[in-house]
Amino acid sequence: MIYNPSTGFDLGDPDKIPLDAQALPEPREIKAAAEGLILSASGWRGVFAFPGPGDSFAPWSLAKEAEDSLTPRISPSHAVAAAHMAKVFGQALLAREETPKVLLGLDSRPTGPALADIFARVLLGMGIVVRHCFIIAAPEIMAYAGICSSLPKDEEDHATGFAYISASHNPPGHNGVKFGIGSGGVLSSREIAPLIAALKAALAAPDSPSQALSLLKAAPPHKVAECYRGSSGWKRKALSAYTLFTHRVVTDEESLDRRNAVLDELEEGLVRNPLGIAAELNGSARTLSIDRDFFEGLGAKIHCVNDRPRQFVHRIVPEGESLDLCVRLLESLRAQDPAFQLGYSPDCDGDRGNLVMWDSGLGKARLLEAQEVFSLSCLAELACLARKPGGAMRTAVVVNDATSMRIERIASLLGARVFRAETGEANVVALAESLREQGWTVRILGEGSNGGTIVHPSKVRDPLSTLGAMIRLLRSPDRPGEPSPSRIWFAALGREDEYREDMELADILATLPPWATTSVFEPRAALKVASQDKRALKERYAGIFMEEWKKRVAELNLRYGIVEWKAFATQGIAETEVGEDFGASGSGGLRIVMFGPGGQPKAFLWMRGSGTEPVFRIMADVAGGDAEDEAYFLSWHADMVGRADGA
Repeated sequence: MIYNPSTGFDLGDPDKIPLDAQALPEPREIKAAAEGLILSASGWRGVFAFPGPGDSFAPWSLAKEAEDSLTPRISPSHAVAAAHMAKVFGQALLAREETPKVLLGLDSRPTGPALADIFARVLLGMGIVVRHCFIIAAPEIMAYAGICSSLPKDEEDHATGFAYISASHNPPGHNGVKFGIGSGGVLSSREIAPLIAALKAALAAPDSPSQALSLLKAAPPHKVAECYRGSSGWKRKALSAYTLFTHRVVTDEESLDRRNAVLDELEEGLVRNPLGIAAELNGSARTLSIDRDFFEGLGAKIHCVNDRPRQFVHRIVPEGESLDLCVRLLESLRAQDPAFQLGYSPDCDGDRGNLVMWDSGLGKARLLEAQEVFSLSCLAELACLARKPGGAMRTAVVVNDATSMRIERIASLLGARVFRAETGEANVVALAESLREQGWTVRILGEGSNGGTIVHPSKVRDPLSTLGAMIRLLRSPDRPGEPSPSRIWFAALGREDEYREDMELADILATLPPWATTSVFEPRAALKVASQDKRALKERYAGIFMEEWKKRVAELNLRYGIVEWKAFATQGIAETEVGEDFGASGSGGLRIVMFGPGGQPKAFLWMRGSGTEPVFRIMADVAGGDAEDEAYFLSWHADMVGRADGA
């Protein structure tokens, strides 16, 4: 067995094939494993943990089920599935280069090494060079992949793509993989479709288990050992590349001199007005990333807890009660040092970190909703763009279809236009790239419904980008002819007289246009539906909605000033108006926007089947509303979906 020196975790035994030739799984077992997989551009995922007697489970688990298992083992049928996943990816790499080089990494969940062992063996056996980075945050490996893929093919550090073993925010017994080729982003829906088709065909073949065994035996043990022993070196290179890349992202400057000037300015602001950050890392891949060094390098204070990989102390998804510990940590630190104002907790792969903040008005810390985090990030980045000499022409913000319409209001105040794509990080990134080709400046993009902030040139959400935007918003000082970002925001509101240099994030949050929005991670926003045909479900919903509209329009007008509606479908990077043909959205997103007499948006209802979980997601968004208004629209929406599902 070869172990990772920084964690003590095993990488694998080069001499032990991870599939028993004498106990290959039956076709029915392969079929069950395949049916349990969710395959999309957002990732290929399933429950890979294979618990046995004595295996441990997540401390917050109520039911000792495989999805909350902390076992490092996977089943033989899932080993077969993983081998074929690696093969179809390897074939895509070989179609691009004669001798591809691929970065391989994983998040901190326990089944990661077993899956990475399979991927490394299969890819090596196909003649592909594998650079194993072991536990690494998703933004870190993707930044490194973006840099390496841009290098000439004959350079030593060139890489063709990456494979990242992760199930993101899903429970610890889940796992999966994301792929990238030729960039620092995941494959688009169009690019991943042939790989999905090839995987399904491979798993359906009668000789699927024996083929998987052959794939796993192809790599010589000494090649596997060499790959594993080199993992620490590749991880060090990734950390260095990610540090420089993050400086580029946060400062929005290409030259090193200009980056350093912005970083020096932030350090000056932080010396004059200190800022502390509480990092509750929940055993994620960020425990082995640059977080502490990055914030200390800026001059911010940082306090980290649960900062060893696999130190899971609450649910992996950083929403709701999962942020309670970070709230308590921030309050404790604030009692000792009033500089501490912000906190964050990431998901397992470290690409999303939702925030908590100190609220002096309440006299306590509180969590920020995902939509609030994204709104503040957009505000900060657009204000920083406006601050640049000459500003930016044709500025756009790209969001997913489930982002609150508050973003349109913020963007309009700062001279930007909002474009929407179907939910899915790959769709948002692809739309942003398309707009840049058309001459738009797209500095910030992301999925407001989950707080994920992507800041160009990054192609993945990153909590360091989010917190970097917050620090610039709060601590960038005024310069001659260049007001601070927060001053720019208050001027856009016509409230510059309220601006103060020592503002807290809560002060700026209070100025956001008021909207009440469903959190997509609430149980009431994730419906279980029997209908497999989502187009037919939406067509039935359309008929119910038309009848309901006739009954409710007078009430909607009286309560909310709503007089008309329009329906929009989002599929991939396209958003189109579909009239009464709700089924035109297919398996994509459907948004029914309701307007006042002057065409001012007042509310929307949204629905889409999840691409990564077996649920049908719904939400409501209401201008100027409160929790009662949001509940009114969501309950109406859920009732109509339920009736359409049962029709």
